[in-house]
Amino acid sequence: MALVKVDNLSRVFDVSKPWLNRVLERREKEYLTAVSEVSFDVAERSTYALVGESGSGKSTIGKMLVGLLSPSDGHVEIEGVDLANEPDAAKVDAVRADIQMIFQDPYASLNPRWRVKDIIVEPVASRGGKTEGMAEKLLEQVGLSVKDAGKFPHEFSGGQRQRICIARALASEPRLIVCDEPTSALDVSVQAQVLNLMSDLKENFGLTYVFISHDLTVVRHMADVIGVLYLGRLVEEAVPGRLFDDPKHPYTQMLLEAAPKMDAFGREIQPPEGEIPDPINPPPGCAFHPRCPLAQDICKRDRPRLRQIGGTRVACHFAE
Repeated sequence: MALVKVDNLSRVFDVSKPWLNRVLERREKEYLTAVSEVSFDVAERSTYALVGESGSGKSTIGKMLVGLLSPSDGHVEIEGVDLANEPDAAKVDAVRADIQMIFQDPYASLNPRWRVKDIIVEPVASRGGKTEGMAEKLLEQVGLSVKDAGKFPHEFSGGQRQRICIARALASEPRLIVCDEPTSALDVSVQAQVLNLMSDLKENFGLTYVFISHDLTVVRHMADVIGVLYLGRLVEEAVPGRLFDDPKHPYTQMLLEAAPKMDAFGREIQPPEGEIPDPINPPPGCAFHPRCPLAQDICKRDRPRLRQIGGTRVACHFAE
Protein backbone atom coordinates (compact mmCIF):
# COMPACT_ATOMS: atom_id res chain seq x y z
CA MET A 1 0.00 0.00 0.00
CA ALA A 2 1.32 3.47 -0.93
CA LEU A 3 1.72 5.83 2.02
CA VAL A 4 2.77 8.69 -0.28
CA LYS A 5 1.40 9.40 -3.77
CA VAL A 6 3.05 12.13 -5.84
CA ASP A 7 1.14 12.92 -9.04
CA ASN A 8 2.36 15.27 -11.78
CA LEU A 9 4.07 17.50 -9.20
CA SER A 10 5.54 20.83 -10.35
CA ARG A 11 6.95 23.86 -8.58
CA VAL A 12 7.78 27.18 -10.24
CA PHE A 13 9.54 30.10 -8.49
CA ASP A 14 9.33 33.74 -9.57
CA VAL A 15 12.99 34.85 -9.68
CA SER A 16 12.36 38.17 -11.44
CA LYS A 17 14.20 41.35 -10.54
CA PRO A 18 12.19 44.08 -8.75
CA TRP A 19 9.59 45.90 -10.86
CA LEU A 20 11.60 49.12 -11.30
CA ASN A 21 14.73 47.23 -12.41
CA ARG A 22 12.68 45.34 -15.01
CA VAL A 23 11.20 48.59 -16.35
CA LEU A 24 14.59 50.32 -16.61
CA GLU A 25 16.30 47.27 -18.14
CA ARG A 26 13.25 46.34 -20.25
CA ARG A 27 13.23 42.81 -18.95
CA GLU A 28 10.33 40.36 -18.71
CA LYS A 29 9.53 38.37 -15.58
CA GLU A 30 11.71 35.28 -15.07
CA TYR A 31 10.50 31.96 -13.70
CA LEU A 32 12.55 29.00 -12.47
CA THR A 33 10.97 25.56 -12.82
CA ALA A 34 12.49 23.63 -9.92
CA VAL A 35 10.25 20.54 -10.29
CA SER A 36 8.43 19.52 -13.47
CA GLU A 37 5.68 16.87 -13.72
CA VAL A 38 7.17 14.38 -11.23
CA SER A 39 5.13 11.29 -10.26
CA PHE A 40 6.04 8.43 -7.91
CA ASP A 41 4.60 6.33 -5.07
CA VAL A 42 6.23 5.42 -1.77
CA ALA A 43 5.09 2.14 -0.23
CA GLU A 44 4.55 1.98 3.52
CA ARG A 45 7.60 0.84 5.55
CA SER A 46 9.90 1.30 2.56
CA THR A 47 12.70 3.73 1.64
CA TYR A 48 12.33 5.76 -1.55
CA ALA A 49 15.52 7.60 -2.55
CA LEU A 50 15.63 10.72 -4.73
CA VAL A 51 19.07 11.19 -6.30
CA GLY A 52 20.52 13.88 -8.55
CA GLU A 53 23.00 16.71 -8.87
CA SER A 54 22.62 20.04 -7.05
CA GLY A 55 19.77 21.97 -8.63
CA SER A 56 17.83 18.89 -9.72
CA GLY A 57 14.85 19.67 -7.46
CA LYS A 58 15.38 17.04 -4.73
CA SER A 59 15.07 19.35 -1.73
CA THR A 60 12.13 21.21 -3.28
CA ILE A 61 10.23 17.92 -3.57
CA GLY A 62 11.14 17.11 0.04
CA LYS A 63 9.76 20.45 1.26
CA MET A 64 6.55 19.93 -0.70
CA LEU A 65 6.14 16.47 0.84
CA VAL A 66 6.24 17.87 4.39
CA GLY A 67 4.16 20.94 3.53
CA LEU A 68 6.89 23.60 3.80
CA LEU A 69 6.19 24.51 0.14
CA SER A 70 2.94 24.25 -1.79
CA PRO A 71 2.94 22.77 -5.33
CA SER A 72 2.47 25.05 -8.34
CA ASP A 73 0.71 22.12 -10.02
CA GLY A 74 0.00 18.48 -9.27
CA HIS A 75 -0.72 16.76 -5.97
CA VAL A 76 1.00 15.21 -2.95
CA GLU A 77 -1.19 12.74 -1.06
CA ILE A 78 -0.04 11.33 2.28
CA GLU A 79 -2.30 8.75 3.92
CA GLY A 80 -4.83 9.67 1.22
CA VAL A 81 -4.90 13.37 2.19
CA ASP A 82 -3.82 16.14 -0.19
CA LEU A 83 -2.15 18.53 2.29
CA ALA A 84 -2.30 21.55 -0.05
CA ASN A 85 -5.99 21.20 -1.01
CA GLU A 86 -7.74 19.36 1.83
CA PRO A 87 -10.47 21.65 3.27
CA ASP A 88 -10.75 19.70 6.55
CA ALA A 89 -8.12 21.26 8.85
CA ALA A 90 -8.41 18.40 11.37
CA LYS A 91 -7.46 15.84 8.70
CA VAL A 92 -4.46 17.92 7.60
CA ASP A 93 -3.33 18.34 11.22
CA ALA A 94 -3.60 14.59 11.86
CA VAL A 95 -1.45 13.79 8.81
CA ARG A 96 1.11 16.49 9.63
CA ALA A 97 1.61 14.81 13.02
CA ASP A 98 2.75 11.68 11.15
CA ILE A 99 5.45 13.52 9.15
CA GLN A 100 8.91 14.63 10.24
CA MET A 101 12.02 15.90 8.44
CA ILE A 102 15.74 15.48 9.07
CA PHE A 103 17.73 18.35 7.57
CA GLN A 104 21.12 18.40 5.87
CA ASP A 105 23.12 20.52 8.30
CA PRO A 106 23.17 19.18 11.89
CA TYR A 107 24.91 22.39 13.01
CA ALA A 108 22.17 24.73 11.75
CA SER A 109 19.08 22.63 12.54
CA LEU A 110 19.42 22.66 16.36
CA ASN A 111 18.65 25.70 18.52
CA PRO A 112 21.98 26.57 20.23
CA ARG A 113 20.17 28.15 23.21
CA TRP A 114 18.10 25.07 24.07
CA ARG A 115 19.17 22.00 25.98
CA VAL A 116 19.01 18.71 24.09
CA LYS A 117 16.07 17.38 26.09
CA ASP A 118 13.97 20.43 25.14
CA ILE A 119 14.95 20.13 21.47
CA ILE A 120 13.94 16.46 21.31
CA VAL A 121 10.53 16.80 22.96
CA GLU A 122 9.57 20.01 21.11
CA PRO A 123 7.33 18.26 18.47
CA VAL A 124 5.32 16.60 21.26
CA ALA A 125 5.34 19.54 23.69
CA SER A 126 4.02 21.90 21.00
CA ARG A 127 0.89 19.70 20.77
CA GLY A 128 0.44 19.45 24.52
CA GLY A 129 1.61 15.84 24.81
CA LYS A 130 3.35 14.20 27.78
CA THR A 131 7.13 14.46 27.52
CA GLU A 132 8.45 13.17 30.86
CA GLY A 133 11.42 10.81 30.33
CA MET A 134 10.94 10.90 26.54
CA ALA A 135 14.22 12.64 25.68
CA GLU A 136 16.33 10.24 27.73
CA LYS A 137 14.64 7.19 26.20
CA LEU A 138 15.10 8.48 22.63
CA LEU A 139 18.74 9.42 23.25
CA GLU A 140 19.44 5.82 24.24
CA GLN A 141 17.65 4.54 21.14
CA VAL A 142 19.88 6.64 18.85
CA GLY A 143 23.08 5.54 20.60
CA LEU A 144 23.70 8.48 22.94
CA SER A 145 23.78 8.69 26.74
CA VAL A 146 20.95 9.64 29.09
CA LYS A 147 23.37 12.18 30.61
CA ASP A 148 23.44 14.05 27.28
CA ALA A 149 19.89 15.32 27.82
CA GLY A 150 21.04 18.33 29.85
CA LYS A 151 23.77 19.43 27.43
CA PHE A 152 23.70 22.08 24.70
CA PRO A 153 24.23 21.35 20.95
CA HIS A 154 27.74 22.93 20.87
CA GLU A 155 28.98 20.14 23.16
CA PHE A 156 28.47 17.48 20.45
CA SER A 157 30.20 16.43 17.23
CA GLY A 158 28.44 16.57 13.85
CA GLY A 159 27.50 12.89 13.93
CA GLN A 160 26.14 13.18 17.47
CA ARG A 161 24.10 16.25 16.50
CA GLN A 162 22.56 14.34 13.61
CA ARG A 163 21.59 11.59 16.07
CA ILE A 164 19.87 14.25 18.16
CA CYS A 165 18.00 15.40 15.03
CA ILE A 166 16.92 11.80 14.42
CA ALA A 167 15.74 11.51 18.06
CA ARG A 168 13.71 14.72 17.62
CA ALA A 169 12.16 13.30 14.44
CA LEU A 170 11.18 10.10 16.27
CA ALA A 171 9.60 11.93 19.24
CA SER A 172 6.16 12.36 17.65
CA GLU A 173 6.10 8.71 16.49
CA PRO A 174 5.87 9.59 12.78
CA ARG A 175 5.03 7.21 9.95
CA LEU A 176 7.01 9.19 7.33
CA ILE A 177 10.42 10.84 7.69
CA VAL A 178 11.83 12.95 4.84
CA CYS A 179 15.64 12.91 5.06
CA ASP A 180 17.27 15.79 3.16
CA GLU A 181 20.91 14.75 2.63
CA PRO A 182 21.22 13.77 6.32
CA THR A 183 24.81 12.52 6.04
CA SER A 184 26.39 14.88 3.48
CA ALA A 185 27.92 17.15 6.16
CA LEU A 186 29.50 14.20 7.99
CA ASP A 187 32.78 12.28 7.64
CA VAL A 188 32.58 9.02 5.69
CA SER A 189 33.00 6.80 8.78
CA VAL A 190 30.31 8.75 10.66
CA GLN A 191 28.04 8.59 7.58
CA ALA A 192 28.08 4.79 7.77
CA GLN A 193 27.17 4.85 11.48
CA VAL A 194 24.22 7.21 10.92
CA LEU A 195 22.96 5.22 7.90
CA ASN A 196 23.14 1.96 9.87
CA LEU A 197 21.27 3.61 12.74
CA MET A 198 18.55 4.82 10.36
CA SER A 199 18.18 1.33 8.89
CA ASP A 200 17.78 -0.18 12.36
CA LEU A 201 15.23 2.45 13.40
CA LYS A 202 13.23 1.81 10.22
CA GLU A 203 12.86 -1.84 11.19
CA ASN A 204 12.18 -1.17 14.88
CA PHE A 205 9.63 1.62 14.40
CA GLY A 206 8.09 0.61 11.05
CA LEU A 207 9.15 3.89 9.44
CA THR A 208 8.81 5.05 5.85
CA TYR A 209 11.69 7.15 4.50
CA VAL A 210 12.00 9.51 1.56
CA PHE A 211 15.79 9.78 1.38
CA ILE A 212 17.28 12.69 -0.60
CA SER A 213 20.91 12.46 -1.73
CA HIS A 214 23.29 13.57 -4.48
CA ASP A 215 25.28 10.33 -4.16
CA LEU A 216 23.93 7.05 -5.57
CA THR A 217 26.42 4.98 -3.56
CA VAL A 218 25.09 6.39 -0.26
CA VAL A 219 21.55 5.14 -0.94
CA ARG A 220 22.49 1.86 -2.60
CA HIS A 221 21.99 -0.23 0.54
CA MET A 222 19.35 2.04 2.13
CA ALA A 223 16.74 2.33 -0.61
CA ASP A 224 14.03 -0.08 -1.78
CA VAL A 225 13.41 2.09 -4.86
CA ILE A 226 15.60 4.85 -6.35
CA GLY A 227 14.29 7.76 -8.43
CA VAL A 228 16.87 9.72 -10.44
CA LEU A 229 16.13 13.43 -10.99
CA TYR A 230 17.59 15.72 -13.64
CA LEU A 231 16.70 19.41 -13.88
CA GLY A 232 13.49 18.86 -11.93
CA ARG A 233 12.36 15.84 -13.96
CA LEU A 234 12.26 12.19 -12.95
CA VAL A 235 14.32 10.41 -15.62
CA GLU A 236 14.63 6.89 -14.18
CA GLU A 237 13.14 4.79 -11.38
CA ALA A 238 14.10 1.24 -10.40
CA VAL A 239 15.09 -0.99 -7.51
CA PRO A 240 18.79 -0.59 -6.55
CA GLY A 241 19.98 -3.90 -8.00
CA ARG A 242 18.48 -3.18 -11.41
CA LEU A 243 19.56 0.49 -11.40
CA PHE A 244 23.19 -0.30 -10.60
CA ASP A 245 23.52 -3.39 -12.80
CA ASP A 246 21.57 -2.15 -15.82
CA PRO A 247 21.01 1.64 -15.81
CA LYS A 248 18.79 2.65 -18.74
CA HIS A 249 19.10 6.43 -18.83
CA PRO A 250 22.38 8.05 -19.99
CA TYR A 251 22.26 10.42 -17.01
CA THR A 252 22.06 7.53 -14.54
CA GLN A 253 25.02 5.94 -16.32
CA MET A 254 26.90 9.23 -16.00
CA LEU A 255 26.18 9.44 -12.26
CA LEU A 256 27.51 5.92 -11.75
CA GLU A 257 30.59 6.64 -13.84
CA ALA A 258 31.24 9.87 -11.91
CA ALA A 259 32.37 7.92 -8.85
CA PRO A 260 36.20 7.95 -8.66
CA LYS A 261 37.60 5.04 -10.71
CA MET A 262 41.06 3.83 -11.68
CA ASP A 263 42.10 2.41 -15.05
CA ALA A 264 44.30 -0.68 -15.50
CA PHE A 265 47.43 1.40 -14.87
CA GLY A 266 46.20 2.92 -11.60
CA ARG A 267 45.40 6.31 -13.14
CA GLU A 268 42.17 8.03 -12.20
CA ILE A 269 39.64 8.06 -15.03
CA GLN A 270 38.21 11.47 -15.88
CA PRO A 271 34.54 11.77 -14.82
CA PRO A 272 32.01 12.91 -17.44
CA GLU A 273 32.13 16.62 -18.18
CA GLY A 274 29.42 19.25 -18.59
CA GLU A 275 27.20 21.19 -16.24
CA ILE A 276 23.49 21.08 -15.50
CA PRO A 277 21.71 23.65 -17.76
CA ASP A 278 20.17 26.89 -16.54
CA PRO A 279 16.76 25.95 -15.01
CA ILE A 280 15.40 29.41 -15.95
CA ASN A 281 16.04 28.67 -19.64
CA PRO A 282 16.07 24.86 -19.87
CA PRO A 283 16.84 23.25 -23.23
CA PRO A 284 13.83 22.12 -25.30
CA GLY A 285 12.93 18.45 -25.60
CA CYS A 286 14.97 16.20 -23.32
CA ALA A 287 16.74 18.42 -20.77
CA PHE A 288 19.77 16.10 -20.80
CA HIS A 289 20.40 16.25 -24.57
CA PRO A 290 23.25 18.88 -24.44
CA ARG A 291 25.32 16.41 -22.36
CA CYS A 292 24.02 13.13 -23.78
CA PRO A 293 26.21 10.90 -26.00
CA LEU A 294 23.09 9.32 -27.58
CA ALA A 295 21.30 12.59 -28.45
CA GLN A 296 19.51 12.77 -31.82
CA ASP A 297 17.25 15.41 -33.39
CA ILE A 298 14.15 13.97 -31.70
CA CYS A 299 15.79 14.56 -28.28
CA LYS A 300 16.06 18.28 -29.05
CA ARG A 301 12.38 18.47 -30.08
CA ASP A 302 10.30 16.07 -27.98
CA ARG A 303 10.39 15.63 -24.23
CA PRO A 304 10.46 11.87 -23.49
CA ARG A 305 7.78 10.53 -21.16
CA LEU A 306 8.39 7.95 -18.43
CA ARG A 307 7.69 4.46 -19.77
CA GLN A 308 8.15 0.96 -18.45
CA ILE A 309 11.07 -1.10 -19.79
CA GLY A 310 11.36 -4.35 -17.88
CA GLY A 311 11.21 -3.36 -14.22
CA THR A 312 12.48 0.18 -14.84
CA ARG A 313 10.58 3.40 -15.49
CA VAL A 314 12.72 5.57 -17.77
CA ALA A 315 12.30 8.82 -19.72
CA CYS A 316 14.58 8.37 -22.74
CA HIS A 317 13.86 7.97 -26.46
CA PHE A 318 16.77 5.51 -26.81
CA ALA A 319 16.64 3.65 -23.49
CA GLU A 320 16.63 0.29 -25.29
